[in-house]
Amino acid sequence: MKVCVYAISKNEEKFAKKWVESMKEADEIYVLDTGSTDATVALLEEGGCHVKVEVIDPWRFDVARNKSLDMVPDDADICVCTDLDEVFEKGWRKKIEDAWNEDTTRCQYTYHWSLDQDDKPIVSFFLNQAHKRHGYCWRHPVHEVLEYNLGNEVVVSCPDVILKHYPDSSKSRSSYLPLLELSVEEEPDDDRNMHYLGREYMYYEMWDKSIETLKRHLTLPRAVWKDERAASMRFIGRCYKNLKQYDEARHWYDLAIQEAPHLRDAFVEMALMEYELEQYATAEDLCFRALEIKSHEKTYINEPFSWDQTIYDLLSICAYHQKRYSQAVYFVEIALSYLPNDARLINNRIIFKQKESS
Repeated sequence: MKVCVYAISKNEEKFAKKWVESMKEADEIYVLDTGSTDATVALLEEGGCHVKVEVIDPWRFDVARNKSLDMVPDDADICVCTDLDEVFEKGWRKKIEDAWNEDTTRCQYTYHWSLDQDDKPIVSFFLNQAHKRHGYCWRHPVHEVLEYNLGNEVVVSCPDVILKHYPDSSKSRSSYLPLLELSVEEEPDDDRNMHYLGREYMYYEMWDKSIETLKRHLTLPRAVWKDERAASMRFIGRCYKNLKQYDEARHWYDLAIQEAPHLRDAFVEMALMEYELEQYATAEDLCFRALEIKSHEKTYINEPFSWDQTIYDLLSICAYHQKRYSQAVYFVEIALSYLPNDARLINNRIIFKQKESS
């Protein structure tokens, strides 16, 4: 099979060499550069990539990605879209080829969206940006999605293919909000981007606007995915918490739990609020209810605080405030197994042990 990677770039010189090395298992690499002013283009060309420079004005991610896909020759069998801050683990091509059948249109694989300092995944989910050459196009100005327009898709799964994300935290996401507003203006019935827009308002601490938008998301006929609906409810709760309307926040956290009782996130986020309000017994109960959930759903809805040391950290402090010092020591030890060098947790352990032995 002929396998091609395609991407868009702008001022990615710090990632270019590592990205090219990771993608070299493909037969060809195609990049649309949208106006770099650093050494990105030169580094990509040195690595053997086919590079075209074109400024997209007004900027839209879907237009840029479709133009980069247009660079891929018609005889390509498999196209793989990645960003330059992403790296495949070695052997990815053969695994995709082995899974690919004659009628396959698309392949999904594991995406480590967030990694810790030891390169261990914090947030992982499935990504499906490996696809056949024809019938696919990108849609939406931001948070763009890959859509198939030649009938039914046939998707194969390659969970052993690992793509890792190493984002540049210094890059601004200021363009996201106006692009999301444009996306919702273009397609007001699109549930996914309505959810994203409400979340973006929340990130900007535009609490009332976020609440209004997320409530609109919940009314849309296509908003049926329970995990995403629960996230909207949880974000509404978070907004009300920041507005110090705690009863409203509790109401929406409860709705999120009812909507998706298989997810830890609403339990833990509500526990964090109750802890801040010094409702230690309530926070503790919510943490124990979260721990009853053992299955970790692999979607972008994942919250790191639901699966890291947070629950055990909260349980240790709640036990301490309720004068159960041995239990506080027990839970802080578990929290430290996640973050063994954390100064605050180490200090908490010292305090808890002193209380335990006094």
